[in-house]
Amino acid sequence: MTGPEMAADGQSGGEPITIKKYANRRLYNTATSSYVTLDDLCQMVKDDKDFVVFDAKSGEDITRSVLTQIIVEEESKGTNLLPIGFLRQLIGFYGDSLQSLVPRYLDHSMMSFAQNQEQMRSYMQNAFDGIFPFGSLEDMSKQNMALVEQAMRMFSPFGDEKGSAASAASPAAPASEKKEEAAKTPPAEDNKLDELKQQIEALQQQVASLSDKPKK
Repeated sequence: MTGPEMAADGQSGGEPITIKKYANRRLYNTATSSYVTLDDLCQMVKDDKDFVVFDAKSGEDITRSVLTQIIVEEESKGTNLLPIGFLRQLIGFYGDSLQSLVPRYLDHSMMSFAQNQEQMRSYMQNAFDGIFPFGSLEDMSKQNMALVEQAMRMFSPFGDEKGSAASAASPAAPASEKKEEAAKTPPAEDNKLDELKQQIEALQQQVASLSDKPKK
């Protein structure tokens, strides 16, 4: 692909593609000189093509709101990637004193998760000769967002106050016992490693069950 073509695709490492949004809500791709839809922009994101969206009249950068519209469109199609609990917790952080920390936390968490996900895909493909044990991408998406939702609960400073009824009903332990429990608590990295091992074991069991089924 030559220079102009690469620039048009937004993959040359230079400036991102400029998308203009007009008053009639139509989106115009200045690189291809053509109108595009939210579905087109969604595909561009999946293809790792960088773009920014500006209001054609005011020149305001509205990339964030357009990306949010894409998420709403995808959710309305039945691809439920965002659990209700996660959405409620996220909304609860608006106006909170920790609001400024949430975007960076989510960004870092998703990048870390994406890296671990690629490692998991590579491991499973190497271990099982390319057999992918998940029934569908939707199943994996639900598992992914469950982990992100769990991370949000851990991030909330009020998570302990909103814990289970059993925890709330239990008597307070002495300070000495709390210190001993804290000392016994494994580091966060160990917890993540244990969760990863459990996931791998579960996947191995799924593959084993598939291999035991009689072939037609």
